[in-house]
Amino acid sequence: MFGFGMPELIIILVIVLVVFGAGKLPEIGGALGKSIKNFKRASDGKDEIEIKPGKPDDEKKA
Repeated sequence: MFGFGMPELIIILVIVLVVFGAGKLPEIGGALGKSIKNFKRASDGKDEIEIKPGKPDDEKKA
């Protein structure tokens, strides 16, 4: 797609390992996965918050 072959991807992976360290990679992967999931949800047009009518205050106090 962008002309990246296996050698280029390996070099990028080595640079990421040097910059972030091996311990942070799982956290970065998890954050990236959550970001992609949230982006897909947002692009579907579904709202995160559902607004439902609540009970009147009189029923809550009883």
